[in-house]
Amino acid sequence: MRTRPDVFIIESLDPDDEGNGRFEGGSISHVLRLHGKEPKYRYVRTREKFEDAIKEFAKSNYRYLHISAHADAEGMCTTNQDEIDYDELADLLNPALRGKRLFLSACSMVHEDMAKEIVPKTGCFSVVGPREDIAFTAAAVFWPAIYHLMFTTNDSAMTHAVLKRNLEKITSLFGVEIGYFSRSKKLKRGYTKDILKI
Repeated sequence: MRTRPDVFIIESLDPDDEGNGRFEGGSISHVLRLHGKEPKYRYVRTREKFEDAIKEFAKSNYRYLHISAHADAEGMCTTNQDEIDYDELADLLNPALRGKRLFLSACSMVHEDMAKEIVPKTGCFSVVGPREDIAFTAAAVFWPAIYHLMFTTNDSAMTHAVLKRNLEKITSLFGVEIGYFSRSKKLKRGYTKDILKI
C-alpha cells in the first residue's frame, strides 16, 4: 500500500510545560497546513496513550512520524514520567515505521545506541533529531523550518540527498547538532550515520 506524504505528530511534554503554551506540535501543524498538508496531532500523557497513538499512526498510513518529548541518552519519557528505552521504543514502532521516516524532537536522543535499536528493528528509512540538549525556542523554529524546506522542494517525497542538504542549512542557521541515521542494506549494522554540525 502506498504511503501518504504527510506528518503524524505525537507530543508528550513535561508537566511544567503544559500550561505555558510550549506545544511544539501546534507550530509544526500550522506550517504543514500552509503547505496544503493534513497533519494529525496527538498529545499523550501516558505510555498507554503513546502506544495508542502509534497504532493510530500505523492505521493512518502517513509517511512521516514526528515525536516531541523529553528524553536523555537512555530513552524518552511521557508527561506522567513513564520511561521508554530504545529497545522498547523499537518494539512499539515495529512494524508501523517500516519504510517511513522518524523525526525525534527530544534532547540528546539521536545517537548510535538509539540507531542500532530503532533503524534495523523497524525497517524505517531514517531517524533525524538532536544529538544534544536543545532549547524549546530552537526546536520550535527548527522543525517548522525543515518541514517548510522539504515540502517546498517536493511535497510528495523526501529523498536522502535533499533531506541531508536541508538539514545542513538549518543546522548551520540555528547552531544545533543533528544526527541523521538512515537505513543501509550494505552495512552489517544496518544503517549509515551523518552528524551535522555548525
